This record gives sequence, C-alpha cells and structure tokens, in this order.
Amino acid sequence: MNSLSLLLQQQQPGGNWLMLLVVYGGIIAAFYFFAIRPQKKKQKAQEAMVASVEVGDSILTTSGFYGVVIDVTDEVVIVEFGSNKNCRIPMKKEAIVEVEKAR
Repeated sequence: MNSLSLLLQQQQPGGNWLMLLVVYGGIIAAFYFFAIRPQKKKQKAQEAMVASVEVGDSILTTSGFYGVVIDVTDEVVIVEFGSNKNCRIPMKKEAIVEVEKAR
C-alpha cells in the first residue's frame, strides 16, 4: 500500500494537460477534414458552376423547375420556363442547382 501512495505522489499533473491538448487537437483536425474542408470544396464548385452560366444554357433551379437562361447580370438571371415565351422570371444565381451548356 505504501508503494501505491508513492506512485500516486510521483505522477506529475502537467503531463495530463499535454495529453488533453493532443486529444483536443486531434478532434479539431478530424472535424476540419471531415466537415469543413468538403463543404468548402462543394461551395467552390457551386460558385464556379454559377459563374459559368451563359445565355442559352438549360438550368435546374432549387425548386425543381427547368428553364433556359435568357439574360445574365451580376447576381440575377432571367429564365424562361416551358414553351411559353411570356413566362420569363428573374431569379438569383444562387438558386441554380444544375447547368447544362447550350450546344
């Protein structure tokens, strides 16, 4: 019993802090590589796709509508839906989910 109390007294509490920092650092690194980094890649790909939209491209919107781009400005596109030439709606570029280039 005497050796056990000596062993407990010899342990330094500073070593526990180092181990705790290593564990927290590992958790933060794992969170970055599994959550933040893939989300940023996806966001960059979405921004590149939206930036490449041109007049005549077929698009799919977040609400599930298919249309053809009639006009493009900095943040807004005017989209023609269906075969009716009078159904032209301005919408934000962020609402575009998919782009099929005009041939």
